[in-house]
Amino acid sequence: MFHWTKTCSYDDEQKRRFHSTARSRLKKLAAELRLSAGSYEIRSNKAGIAVSGEITLHHDRAYIQVSQFGLRSGHGILIRTCKDRRDFTGGPNHFVGLELLYDIPSLAAAIRAITGIGSDVAAVNLNLPEHRRANNLSASRSGSLPAALISGGRP
Repeated sequence: MFHWTKTCSYDDEQKRRFHSTARSRLKKLAAELRLSAGSYEIRSNKAGIAVSGEITLHHDRAYIQVSQFGLRSGHGILIRTCKDRRDFTGGPNHFVGLELLYDIPSLAAAIRAITGIGSDVAAVNLNLPEHRRANNLSASRSGSLPAALISGGRP
């Protein structure tokens, strides 16, 4: 199993593995979300020697970015809505831990809950408060997910 929290700083081999493994996991995520070909792209920015850089899945309606930016806070995956693939700022930021890359179905559930993509919108809306519903994403508030989603369903 890949060690997501082993720093990439000043470690070219770890950074190479981090980017390669994250790209692979994001491809699996796209399949789990049933994203159609051409509706998303996966990019990698290795950045400088002292940082992990980031790997991004940019869909027409969502932006998912993996990096080691928030290791001390337990974060590492940024999820936000967007208007299209030219929108790099999008809606409010939501964060989940890198450990969800071990559990793609749970990561997909978190993304569905935040963005509504890859799911039956009506089913998602039943479980979300008014301000978080897919038809009302612009009013969504930045915040955290229920503990069950953040921990991948584990207590």
